[in-house]
Amino acid sequence: MRRKGLASMASQTVVTTADTVDLGPAAGLSCRECGERFALGPIFACEICFGPLEVAYDFPSGDPEGLRKRIENGPENIWRYAPLLPVPADVADKPNLNPGWTKLVTADNLARELGVETGKLFVKDDSGNPTHSFKDRVVAQAIEAARAFGFTTLSCSSTGNLAGAVGAAAARAGFRSCVFIPHDLEQGKVVMAAVYGGELVGIEGNYDDVNRFCSELIGDPAGEGWGFVNVNLRPYYGEGSKTLAYEICEQLGWRIPDQIVIPIASGSQLTKIDKGIQELIKLGLVEDRPYKIFGAQAEGCSPVSVAFKAGHDVVRPQKPDTIAKSLAIGNPADGPYVLDICRRTGGAVEDVTDEQIVDAIKLLARTEGIFTETAGGTTLGVAKKLIEAGAIDPSLTTVVINTGDGLKTLDAVAPTAGMSAVIRPNLDSFREAGLA
Repeated sequence: MRRKGLASMASQTVVTTADTVDLGPAAGLSCRECGERFALGPIFACEICFGPLEVAYDFPSGDPEGLRKRIENGPENIWRYAPLLPVPADVADKPNLNPGWTKLVTADNLARELGVETGKLFVKDDSGNPTHSFKDRVVAQAIEAARAFGFTTLSCSSTGNLAGAVGAAAARAGFRSCVFIPHDLEQGKVVMAAVYGGELVGIEGNYDDVNRFCSELIGDPAGEGWGFVNVNLRPYYGEGSKTLAYEICEQLGWRIPDQIVIPIASGSQLTKIDKGIQELIKLGLVEDRPYKIFGAQAEGCSPVSVAFKAGHDVVRPQKPDTIAKSLAIGNPADGPYVLDICRRTGGAVEDVTDEQIVDAIKLLARTEGIFTETAGGTTLGVAKKLIEAGAIDPSLTTVVINTGDGLKTLDAVAPTAGMSAVIRPNLDSFREAGLA
């Protein structure tokens, strides 16, 4: 057994009983290590082996064409995939932010810079979500579980984007919110999380310290009635990330891309994108064909990359030190599963320096007009590095995930992005500055 959860924090009193919980096709929870099954509830660790739990389904079968048409006729948000998600059938009628169906940008200008064949490079731009990051997807799933289990307060441990997504979704759905972040986050993310009117609490320490505190709070009477989206609601929360896989494949004409580059924080997004692809294959919605998944980390917080390169199947924690704070999780919960997936698919896990992250942010902005945050700079930086090393084939379809908006991490690029010149308001001054 490679990974152990927090046994004493694995469960919390369920306000409603499993028989009354309506989460659509979700049939129960299954342990990713030993396969033990549990009823739907706010639990995240197996009572037998302490392995992580994920949602198991009773999916529709036998009519892939009918299911495909149903999806295509659905709303232009993640609820078009409601038949494949742990949500009630009437989810689209409930008050929520309706995230998803973000652009898949054909990045030909960027492709030319990187030496990739025209028409083969795409950026999945999730900065177009309501709070400008992919976290809106995962929170939308978690909040439906919170409703089903009768929670009244929505909470999380966060490196920034998730805090904002929880605050916004809670405000829209009528929940109280109280979220916890490291005290030294980027100011843009602090403001983004605080503006929705919920409680925002800074913890002295890094993300791993914040997450540890939240796990303690779940087991305390003070946390009664609280749904922590990435702790006791984590199995449901994680399912939001697989909608990225659904959308990418549908937007490519129901086809799996050959290569996908994904940022790694906890690793959940990468593992769920792979899960989403596998589900589409099993349902007959896409052709079963080879694909490679690549993980991206910042050098200053690269425990999964280090383990991959060393050939290890255990991830050794690190103390984060990088500008990519949204990826600064030194002890990633899904790290071992990321290693499995990248090796199984023939991909890799790589890292880049802070300087390379900034260069990649500016490259994407200059070539495609997409201003990404540091996580997206990490992902593109790794993609560039792997293309140059020959690990990513420039002739095959490649998708790079952009998880958030650069307006949240202005400090990263501010020192090297400013005015070209300051001139007097006349043509002579304009010409003197060499701008004519």
